[in-house]
Amino acid sequence: MAPQIAPSILSADFARLAEDVALISGTADWVHVDVMDNHFVPNLTLGLPVVEALLKHSALPLDCHLMIEDPDRWAPQYAEAGAGSVTIHAEAAKAPIRTLRAIRAAGARAGLGVNPATPVEGFEDLLGEIDMLLLMTVEPGFGGQRFLDVVLPKVRRARDMIKGRDLPVWVQVDGGVSAETIERCAEAGADVFVAGSAVYGADDPSEAVRRLKAQAEKATAAAAW
Repeated sequence: MAPQIAPSILSADFARLAEDVALISGTADWVHVDVMDNHFVPNLTLGLPVVEALLKHSALPLDCHLMIEDPDRWAPQYAEAGAGSVTIHAEAAKAPIRTLRAIRAAGARAGLGVNPATPVEGFEDLLGEIDMLLLMTVEPGFGGQRFLDVVLPKVRRARDMIKGRDLPVWVQVDGGVSAETIERCAEAGADVFVAGSAVYGADDPSEAVRRLKAQAEKATAAAAW
């Protein structure tokens, strides 16, 4: 699959979200929405009403990343609202298979997220239930953090697991993705890249997306996986 860029609006201007989403509509593949509840992570951001409002104005599909305490209750509602992808965290879900199936049944892609210190091997049997595996490359909760290189071997192991099962599962990396790190992520096996500060901190967010995608495509073409 060709690399995809999902700019995170966590780094956008919350007072003008629709306008900031429009800035990337010509080059980005997704709009990444970080939903945080101040329980699972120590930050409070956006929720279902904002997602519903954005869906009316976004030309891009929404990639909703639920960093919340009770994803089993809330995740299907994001899918039902029209999100293109909904990711729940393995560390928070009590009934992950049921919830992932509910997301798919509502018409969205189902994602499973894991924190930097969470081993990925324990979720190999769930690969058939998901469309995307999200690997956090920072500790979840805040934008603008430094990329954790320690996660790169896990990205490689995740890619090998997926290849071994011959499944069309995307590998997404989220946190600290920039011009300095995206090629290493692509070489390790990621194909969906969440970038917040690297996009919305640039003078031209759309051009920043284009450059990141070009870097990822170059690294992917040269990668052994």
